Amino acid sequence: MTRSKWIWLLWAVVLSSYVVPYTLLSDVSRWYGSFLFWTVAGLVIIALNVLITQGFKEHSDD
Repeated sequence: MTRSKWIWLLWAVVLSSYVVPYTLLSDVSRWYGSFLFWTVAGLVIIALNVLITQGFKEHSDD
């Protein structure tokens, strides 16, 4: 996948972190329903950030 597709996927996960707890999980009366979703979403975002930035190289002007 190209870097731009990974970035779009990252934004989709961020958007779902707002939408899902207030729509699909709104009937869950316990806090851990949203907490579990946000934990998994956070781990996915960390993994996507690693994939997006793995090609970056440090630039030195020496």
